[in-house]
Amino acid sequence: MLCHAHRPRGTAGQALEHELRCFAVFRRVYVQRDEVRQIATAVQQSELGYTFRVGSLVLHAMGQLTPQQMAAFHSTTAIFPVGYEACRIYWSMRHGNRRCRYICSVEEKEDQPEFSIRVIEQGYQDLVLTDTTAKGVWDKVLGPVAERRTESGTLKLFPVYLKGEDLFGLTVPAITKITESLPGVEACERYSFRYGRNPLVELPLVFNPAGSARAQPRTSTPSAALVIRPQPQAVSSSSARSNQNVAQGEGGAPHSKPPVVHPRSSQYRWMKSEWRANVYLGRSRIQGLGLFAARDIEKQTMVIEYNGTILRNEVAIRREKLYRSQNRGVFMFRIDSEHVVDATRTGGLARYINHSCAPNCVAEVVTFERGYKIIISCNRRIEKGEELCFDYQFDTVDGQHKIACHCGAPECRKWINRAK
Repeated sequence: MLCHAHRPRGTAGQALEHELRCFAVFRRVYVQRDEVRQIATAVQQSELGYTFRVGSLVLHAMGQLTPQQMAAFHSTTAIFPVGYEACRIYWSMRHGNRRCRYICSVEEKEDQPEFSIRVIEQGYQDLVLTDTTAKGVWDKVLGPVAERRTESGTLKLFPVYLKGEDLFGLTVPAITKITESLPGVEACERYSFRYGRNPLVELPLVFNPAGSARAQPRTSTPSAALVIRPQPQAVSSSSARSNQNVAQGEGGAPHSKPPVVHPRSSQYRWMKSEWRANVYLGRSRIQGLGLFAARDIEKQTMVIEYNGTILRNEVAIRREKLYRSQNRGVFMFRIDSEHVVDATRTGGLARYINHSCAPNCVAEVVTFERGYKIIISCNRRIEKGEELCFDYQFDTVDGQHKIACHCGAPECRKWINRAK
């Protein structure tokens, strides 16, 4: 692309020969763009102010689906993620020659999708319309719109030929590419896929840029950061003494101290020398890659250490912003209220352990003579080939920042960051 070097606009009496007056170029300019990467960036970093707009449709939030919702939240032509929200600029229901905003959203009601439209028009109170189908709720808009346009003598509208899923934006190609990359959408039996899963927009990125909830970044303030936390029974962040967990019986809880006579420091040294024989990396049925038992592992055995660089909160926030700008996955584990372990660049295989609402492992923070150690231990006997999981203990959030859980446990909470 042709670029012009220029100086700031001159003031009165100064020469203006370097002033840039227009952006016209005198030859054809080709701009190469990666559409998939643009889609991924807009969805991944929506809180940074990116606008995802296609024609008169502006996407606000993509939404997501849990495994329990897959069967009902789709049709043959569209997938309906819970939390989806978009704004459509369309003809007014009250005036034949005006336009107004229609905020379209998808929520869950009694295990079924509920389609909602909030009508925003200057000079009127907001009007909320709902229905069990996208067409049903848009018909409540299109009928009055057609009548007003007929009364004003403007071009006649034929609502019968307009589809609710199209007006919601769910069939827009860019949005369809994202919905078809949601985890577990293969279970949508009636849906006819148009593009298939794309690795750049997997999950989608706004909720999980690394393709795994263990790498979920901070989405709001540092105090509400979605960073893995240790089991509450294994550590108390308010006291360093509670992190002392040795054979003499200081601190710890029934699940955090194995019934052996050896001190924890001895168990830790044995684990450090043997951990490679305990685990292997493989494709997970839960999400992305996962860590699996390479042999039978007895209850309360130390399996692997969660390695990384210990950072203060302020440094961790800056690191995370850098990683996201580079489209990296963010692997962080909270030690206490002031410190986080960053495993993004220097971490080991433990960062690939997935979340489960019925975990077979626990994560605990202990202190030895050389500082903090994050240990992954079994809370029951694990058989060879079984995937290792623990509860991420994410902070509870509401709205579009909830993360769908795909652990498949009978007692699954549906959302990783929801209270038990």
